[in-house]
Amino acid sequence: MKESITRITFIDALRGASLFGILLPNILIFQFGMWGKDEIHLYNLSNSNTVAYQFIKIFIEGSFMPIFTFLFGYSMVKMKEKLEAHHLKFKRYFVRRFLMLLLLGILHSTFLWEGDILTFYGMMGFFLLLFLNRRMKTIFIWAIILLCLTPLIGYGQLEETKQEQAQMEEYVSDTIQTYSSGSYTEIMDHRNNELPMDVSPGLLIFILAFIPFMSAPLFLFGIYSAKMGLFTQPALEKRQYLLGMILVPVGLLLKSFNIFLPDFNWSGVLGMLGANLLSLGYIFLFAFLFHFLKGNKFQNAFANVGKLSLTNYLMQTVICTTIYYGYGFGLFGHTNLFTGILLALCIFCLQVISSTFYLKISSQGPVERVLRVVTNFSFKSTLKKKETISL
Repeated sequence: MKESITRITFIDALRGASLFGILLPNILIFQFGMWGKDEIHLYNLSNSNTVAYQFIKIFIEGSFMPIFTFLFGYSMVKMKEKLEAHHLKFKRYFVRRFLMLLLLGILHSTFLWEGDILTFYGMMGFFLLLFLNRRMKTIFIWAIILLCLTPLIGYGQLEETKQEQAQMEEYVSDTIQTYSSGSYTEIMDHRNNELPMDVSPGLLIFILAFIPFMSAPLFLFGIYSAKMGLFTQPALEKRQYLLGMILVPVGLLLKSFNIFLPDFNWSGVLGMLGANLLSLGYIFLFAFLFHFLKGNKFQNAFANVGKLSLTNYLMQTVICTTIYYGYGFGLFGHTNLFTGILLALCIFCLQVISSTFYLKISSQGPVERVLRVVTNFSFKSTLKKKETISL
């Protein structure tokens, strides 16, 4: 029982820590837009802000979202085990859960923010059902194959034509004007109807079909880890944590190619591979720090945020759009990245405090409660045999 409690606390804490890691690069989207954050040269950053931008790109962006995907796969296995222990058919529970995530994601992206991830998780959930009953060896082989092959899509250079460059500059300029001073309806219209370039239906279908394979490695590693019982016996797994931490410098080195050697044909490949390896390294690093360094306050702070991760994720959108968009304080397009980083830190600290107090009066967040009601198809927070699913 003690090991089970430790495991769940660690998973919650890792989820909370990754939520902060997701907020930092999301600040770039709130501050510069979904497309503008990758056209940062149009904003004429100072040298110090350029360094801050490069730090986020190398150390943070693309390496904390995969941790969430890892936890999604890990939690699917644990949820399946609990359902089967009560002789319940797990697929119908997952279908309701994923449909609800899809609905939340569509509402989130349509009415609040284009950086939504819930729609993606809802879709990926159905894809992962194909692997949930597979043998561990099969899952591991698929994870390795996809980890090695999917980054190859990043090979080579994409040369923009002058017309495409002009379209992008015009789009970024219009976005700055609309998002910084527009009304709620004007911003929503721009978000839902404007694109910087024409995307053919064929290309859109290819992208939608390929996305599951691009993101699958960490999902599958999460499923594999849960099936093998990883992170349940820290005293026996210390060596694995230490070996896994080696992936941190390896991942950072590979991701650096995108920033410092952008014209190298293999930079995109190495960057994509490095992002996933860095994610795995961060997971093992956090596991080591969580289990072998003293400090219950540190552990509980992240765990409390993680227990309310869905609510906290959506609240980050509400807070940041209010700060950056025209119907709030209108700071969109302001180029001081250090202010954005400080803001992210303040928001997360506020969520640590609010989550801690909230959990004193309720065991689950408001959005988590809605998701559980839909998943269990009951307003009661229990399964048929009086045991809830708490992941």
